[in-house]
Amino acid sequence: MQSYPAHKINSLDGQINVLQITDMHLSDVKDVDNERLAPESCCTYSFKAVLNQALNEDRRCDLILVTGDLVNEVKPAIYDHIFEVLHATNIPFACIAGNHDVTDELDGELPFFQRQLVAQPADARLLNRHVIDTDYWQIVLLNSAIPGKVAGKVTEADIDWLYAQLSACHKPALIALHHHVMPMHSEWIDEHIADNVENCWQRMKDFPHLRVIISGHTHQEQVRHQNGVTVYTTPSTCYQFKPFEDDFAYDKSAQPGYRWLQLANNGQVASWVERLDT
Repeated sequence: MQSYPAHKINSLDGQINVLQITDMHLSDVKDVDNERLAPESCCTYSFKAVLNQALNEDRRCDLILVTGDLVNEVKPAIYDHIFEVLHATNIPFACIAGNHDVTDELDGELPFFQRQLVAQPADARLLNRHVIDTDYWQIVLLNSAIPGKVAGKVTEADIDWLYAQLSACHKPALIALHHHVMPMHSEWIDEHIADNVENCWQRMKDFPHLRVIISGHTHQEQVRHQNGVTVYTTPSTCYQFKPFEDDFAYDKSAQPGYRWLQLANNGQVASWVERLDT
């Protein structure tokens, strides 16, 4: 069994293949083989199905990054189950918090604006300001979640820490956090973008070796570019949100998904999204 969290990753060819999964939203650990459960509506089922499909591709996986919203309600037993599943892969992994990992939404049957948001402490296994070192890359994990809030924030202390880290290490860098850092052109989801990102972008201009930022939160795939950085948002392992909609809407035609990132030994990156087979 791999120790947690991952700190150092190596490979014989110098390339690191990263599997990003995000926004699993587990709320129970029931037996998903029960025929009475509808698999398409079960986040536990789709999480395991996504992981199984990805790890059975003809591709080596060197690292699994889980970028937040592991649960839909903060219960230690759900985290225990997720970590048991991830440990069983025998692949190094690391997890960060999303808003649902530090906030419970009460009265879920009500419209969102009528629900009560209750702050919760983050599970101790969810990381912040954590670095995974490879021969040719540095992978930097930040916690953008704010207890009791849906929106996130990159704090001034986070930015100072990032600045110090990127100043000290000049390897190509990938930053992973939960909240998106560029507008999605979807009014409702952009109300919950990471706060203070303008200052973060301004400070990060000093580092041409910052190559990639990945996030979850948006339950959809987009690719953007800013200041020489490629910015990826990634589908959820369960339900998806409809892109470019100003009002909340599910994308019922989109399957659960995951992202591969191939971090090459020359500082280049290739990335794409796969969807769960129907």
